[in-house]
Amino acid sequence: MVDITHAQLADGREIIYFDDQPHPDRVLDDARDIPTVAPASEMRRDPLTGDWVAFAAHRMNRTFLPPAHENPLAPTRPDQLPTEIPSPSYDVVVFENRFPSFSTAATIAEPDRDELLGMVPRLPAHARCEVVCFSEDPTLSFRDLAESRIRTVIEAWAHRTAALSAIDGVQQVFPFENRGKEIGVTLQHPHGQIYSYPFLSPRLRSIVDSVRAYGGDLFQDLLDGEREAGDRIIAETQYFTIFVPAAAKWPLEAMVLPNEDVPDFSALSEAQRAVLARVLKKLYSAVDRFFEGVEKTPYIASWTQAPVDPELRSGIRMHLQLFSLMRSPNRMKYLAGSESAQGVWINDTTPERIAARFREVWDA
Repeated sequence: MVDITHAQLADGREIIYFDDQPHPDRVLDDARDIPTVAPASEMRRDPLTGDWVAFAAHRMNRTFLPPAHENPLAPTRPDQLPTEIPSPSYDVVVFENRFPSFSTAATIAEPDRDELLGMVPRLPAHARCEVVCFSEDPTLSFRDLAESRIRTVIEAWAHRTAALSAIDGVQQVFPFENRGKEIGVTLQHPHGQIYSYPFLSPRLRSIVDSVRAYGGDLFQDLLDGEREAGDRIIAETQYFTIFVPAAAKWPLEAMVLPNEDVPDFSALSEAQRAVLARVLKKLYSAVDRFFEGVEKTPYIASWTQAPVDPELRSGIRMHLQLFSLMRSPNRMKYLAGSESAQGVWINDTTPERIAARFREVWDA
């Protein structure tokens, strides 16, 4: 059972507590005197690719690797600097990003001239970005969370997926986590983010196109094929299969896919959520055993969910891609000419080798 409490921060942003245990010391009032940030978020569409690009100039001076005593994601406690979280304790907390890439308050000035004769549409980046704090303990990582706490995080993801999907114009909801300075993390506290997009990301747009062109159940046939091949399967449960994609781009990559047609977190049953918590605990722990001598593997955990539009949701299953840019202990894969310029990946290993290593460390 998770208790959900809504409140507001001093500048009007929403904050939501997800509690799996009592917090009699809960403080909801944010006593800070902080200015309201006016998000200058806009987006423009590339006329050559059709991709939308977001611009958020107000993020240039956001918090960057602060010292421990200035951690904005820590709980606010006596004789310490106030943080983004007024309460002196919490389990899982979600709040609107102070420096969002997308915002429901986004506005742009009228262009002085026609943007390339109408070839480059320019619109406010109207959506919402949220921060998800996994624990009040700044020393932990996702792998360190108890299964019960991971279950609370899943509840938060489900709750926010439903809420963000209801925002007018939002087309996709994207929960994710970046870990490690090598990835570009600017706050070391264990946390993730949820972006809602007013368009489909290139990845999801491609998936929609592939599902429509396939003429069958693409995700089920993919899963059946991986099970038959077997050599890329890491583990199987009643509700989820964990495997390395046959066309994996990254030196470490794993996918978690529901065994049934589940479009997003809000559609997961109670039983599926409980099993997913156990799966994620084992997967994230295995990631940190993957490279010998590396205690914390830098990674990106990316949840792709079905589009919000009912006409585009059919046949698309939610799934996790967890991958690392590390190609060997403390050596990173850099996206150079082929990957960055043309989007053509060249992997330094094979999916079968990645899966074999995962199986070695899965139950270690």
